[in-house]
Amino acid sequence: MRAPFGDFGSVRPALEVLGELAPPVAAALAEWDAAGTVLYVDTDPEKADTAVFCETYAVAPELSANCVVVAAKRGGEVSHAACLVRADRRVDVNTVVRKHLGARKASFAPMAEAVDGTGMEYGGITVVGLPKEWPLLLDEAVVALPYVLIGSGRRRGKLILPGEAVARLPQAEVVPGLAG
Repeated sequence: MRAPFGDFGSVRPALEVLGELAPPVAAALAEWDAAGTVLYVDTDPEKADTAVFCETYAVAPELSANCVVVAAKRGGEVSHAACLVRADRRVDVNTVVRKHLGARKASFAPMAEAVDGTGMEYGGITVVGLPKEWPLLLDEAVVALPYVLIGSGRRRGKLILPGEAVARLPQAEVVPGLAG
């Protein structure tokens, strides 16, 4: 089996390797109707950071997407959301995300909050298996990709799936202007 892009030694259907994924990711894939379109590529966890990963595995940054966890504050209450943007773009947290969430202030969630809230490893947090109460905000450029590479919930391994499938995840909402 080959991935639609990149240079990976091992490519398998994600449903065949649920034990390699973070528990919330595996549980979500097991219940998701689009899970059959998701591939798992085994990768070196020491090379999980975007720039190094893309160079090592010959993946163009515009085919990879990063999941960013945001903490939004309003009236003393803190809520979380996840944003998925292409790796060659940045999330507009201070304007687009803040306004979309109706928050007074929005910022990147501290690492410990993101890890504890998702049950995933830092550097591998992904949009599959997020807490059900978290909104999932998607960059329209991610959804437009034929295939996109995202985290697996762990630093080891990544998932590749059709961009349109990402928009079918629970809580997913395409937000124009999310990334700049």
